[in-house]
Amino acid sequence: MFDIGFSELLVIGLVALIVIGPERLPRVARTIGHLSGRLQRYVADVKADINREVEMEELRKMRDSVQQTATSIESSVQGELNKAESDLNAAANLAAATPADFAVEPAAGSTSAQAAAEPPKVTDKQV
Repeated sequence: MFDIGFSELLVIGLVALIVIGPERLPRVARTIGHLSGRLQRYVADVKADINREVEMEELRKMRDSVQQTATSIESSVQGELNKAESDLNAAANLAAATPADFAVEPAAGSTSAQAAAEPPKVTDKQV
């Protein structure tokens, strides 16, 4: 982080020994060690909180995209079900029709031989 080498630490230690004195130096070093430990724990906690917030935001975005996809799938499935239901209802109505509801009409101006050769026109009286 600060890129301090051993020789630089040695110079800092000698200056501290001269300025602070040999009696108070161990106490000051212990206090500095405790404070640096607290600072490192505080920085680690802040980093963990930031990472947690970033992960929560990513999870929220993922949740929203999954909900949007699920909604679109649900709507397309519902549309297909409605189409299939209407097709089945139309087929059921057609199957429920009696033969009397259908009449065979020969083509206008056709002879009996032409009527036998051509398929008859079927009309639905219910529709």
